[in-house]
Amino acid sequence: MSAPQVSPGDAIVQISALTKSFGDLAVLRGVDLEIARVSIVALLGANVAVKTTLVRVLATLIAPDAGTLTVDGADVQRDAHRVRQSISLTGQFAAVDEVLSGRENLVLIAKLRRLANPGAIADALLARLSLTDAGGRRAGTYSGGMRRRLDIAMSLIGDPAVVVLDEPTTGLDPEGRREVWAMVKELAAQGTTVLLTTQYLEEAENLADRIAVLHEGRILVDGTLAELRKLLPTPTVEYVEKQPTLEEIFLHLTGGRHAA
Repeated sequence: MSAPQVSPGDAIVQISALTKSFGDLAVLRGVDLEIARVSIVALLGANVAVKTTLVRVLATLIAPDAGTLTVDGADVQRDAHRVRQSISLTGQFAAVDEVLSGRENLVLIAKLRRLANPGAIADALLARLSLTDAGGRRAGTYSGGMRRRLDIAMSLIGDPAVVVLDEPTTGLDPEGRREVWAMVKELAAQGTTVLLTTQYLEEAENLADRIAVLHEGRILVDGTLAELRKLLPTPTVEYVEKQPTLEEIFLHLTGGRHAA
């Protein structure tokens, strides 16, 4: 089942019949996917290597064997430079320099991108991501959630239209995960398109406007959560007592720790 496709004018990422093999191993076997502007799309799949390969093609790190992939009209093979200007990739582990302060990390990236007023850019991002009070501290003193927020802030330098978050909450505690969730929602609210790969189904349910399931090298389904639910038989209505989850108990007992 495939949900109604995004109209061409609304799609910022368009993937058609994309294939990629490594030797005799076919990893991508004809991927078709469109991502609307200013949306959050979750990419799910049991095979991490398949998801990683698709992300690497999108990031122009490897070339596909066949098919097309465009970002804001730029082809990943014919116009890789324009694609790299339009996207930002944040990997599974926070790539911050723990010796530098949060602000110094941001200033460094702005300087490497040869942008004007790197200090002002850093200050604006610290404020945007609620890190101003911690901006002068060494990043090594940050909590896991704060390091991830700083890492994502670094990826926003240059105002990319599309941000790819590859397993952004791996290794975080429940509160750190919720911090990142709030940040992802804020990114979309401020006009950024987000492609999220995750192994946490709850994360996809909470964040994604659309969910794509990548299975055996192809997009098996693509749609909203409501559309995907319709793929299963109508559930039997039963009245049960809802018990709190362990995550809810933890956050209640700890009072929702807010690191600063």
